[in-house]
Amino acid sequence: MAVKLRLMRMGKKKQPTYRVVAADSRSPRDGRFIEVLGFYNPRSEPSVIEINNEKAVGWLKNGAQPTERVQKLLTVSGAWSEFTGEAAPAPFVVDTPAAPAADADDDADEDAAADTADAGEEE
Repeated sequence: MAVKLRLMRMGKKKQPTYRVVAADSRSPRDGRFIEVLGFYNPRSEPSVIEINNEKAVGWLKNGAQPTERVQKLLTVSGAWSEFTGEAAPAPFVVDTPAAPAADADDDADEDAAADTADAGEEE
């Protein structure tokens, strides 16, 4: 029996969430599976990936083949680097730029206006 680690679609119409499952390669996409390894929610910001790395590595060591998308998810979760023995990549964090404070801009404008007024008086 060839086992694949793949995504199983869940959720409502036009609002997908996915389970990461170990399943027989001959079974349908949303059909029978052997074990649930985690889930993936691409619609939230940032997307949520929760995978049980111990179970995933166990299946990989027993010969399960991940699909391309699941392999990328395993890389993000750290299970793929644990399986291959490579160094784990740095976690991906999106930094949102902080909006500048309105008070700081007003103070800077007042300082610039005062400097130009002082320069005019000196001449």
